[in-house]
Amino acid sequence: MRGARFLGDRKLEVTDFPDVEPESNEVLLKVRASGMCGSDLHAYRSPAAEINTTNRPGHEPCGEVVALGLGANKAKIGDRAMIHHYVGCGNCRFCREGYQQLCSNRGPWTKYYGGSAHGGHGEYVVVDESTLVPMPDAIEYDVGSMIACGTSTAWLALEKMQVSGRDIVAIFGQGPVGVAGTMLAAEMGARVIAVDLSDDRLALAKKAGAWETVNASDVDSVEAILDLTGGEGAHASLEAVGAGPTRKQAAQACRVFGRTALVGERGDATYDATPDIIHRHLTLYGSWTVSKFGMEDCANFIADHNIPMASLIERRVNIEDTVEAYEYFDKQTSGKMVITFD
Repeated sequence: MRGARFLGDRKLEVTDFPDVEPESNEVLLKVRASGMCGSDLHAYRSPAAEINTTNRPGHEPCGEVVALGLGANKAKIGDRAMIHHYVGCGNCRFCREGYQQLCSNRGPWTKYYGGSAHGGHGEYVVVDESTLVPMPDAIEYDVGSMIACGTSTAWLALEKMQVSGRDIVAIFGQGPVGVAGTMLAAEMGARVIAVDLSDDRLALAKKAGAWETVNASDVDSVEAILDLTGGEGAHASLEAVGAGPTRKQAAQACRVFGRTALVGERGDATYDATPDIIHRHLTLYGSWTVSKFGMEDCANFIADHNIPMASLIERRVNIEDTVEAYEYFDKQTSGKMVITFD
């Protein structure tokens, strides 16, 4: 079968991989769509010595079950599924709650699809049956791949902050995660202030339902948000950049008794604790990837509300075009990109 693998230092190749069969408690998934996530770029850009150059990347696979291994008795041939891309012990409290990425019993069974195990950038992928997340019929495969990581990450942060129609929400960063957050928060009834450095990304945010947009390369984002909210600040903010300055700005842009969620990975954050957090009764949430049950809830929310998430996909590419696709994606000026398979 055809698939891609990272070679290190922004190099990638599309090549032939051996056909695979599921083992005990595994299923074989015919991949229909595999999202390209910003976190994939960390591996793409890293030296070969720091990454797995053997396995196929892609932790946002979505597809159809086509074969069952021994003991895989819950799934059925033909099931449409997203993949929760972590495998844990299955017995600890985190695994039972669907947060297999937080498994407290690390061992040889622990896997990360797209990293320590083959991921979705190939025609087929073998996954543990426990990682299958059912898709509503109304969700297409390309949107399912979005929900498999980035979109559900934004959704979880908004859910933690209990975003509703009472809120003005500032979302810092309008890449694939941030703009998904913009569309979801708008559907929850919030007025969204989208913040980014790119006019193109802000234009997409406006189409996604943003109430107002702020180009932080032109103005002070905190001052702009205060001006838009009568000096009060946003009720809530979501930081999807992963940079110290925007994390601080996301806190400062909130009003008294506000809340802010950090989803952008890596980097640091420095707050002046008393004025930024303590004296304003600010609640700060850390929010990583969603549980498998939360992923299903996110998919159902999108289906039930008929949210046009597919409009956020800028490019759909064939596996043979993955080299050029990652070169383009690496510029981080694009919207969501998805590898699709016929």
